[in-house]
Amino acid sequence: EPMSVQIAVSLPSTAVAFLDHSVAAGQAPSRAALITIALERELRHRLAMRDTEILSQVGPADELDDLVLWSGRSFDDLD
Repeated sequence: EPMSVQIAVSLPSTAVAFLDHSVAAGQAPSRAALITIALERELRHRLAMRDTEILSQVGPADELDDLVLWSGRSFDDLD
């Protein structure tokens, strides 16, 4: 696992309340863990969008490329 680096961020009070509620309800072990999960999800989303853009430019090479295109559209629905 990569080394952790501590940073300070300012968040809206509603976001902090969500983090605290999630931790208190046992949905996440800590604020940092939930923020890490959200950042990893965002990274996967951006990678999927990049892959979708590449495939739309070059066209599919095999049947799995259609799945990538579908997943990119599915991520758009989440935003």
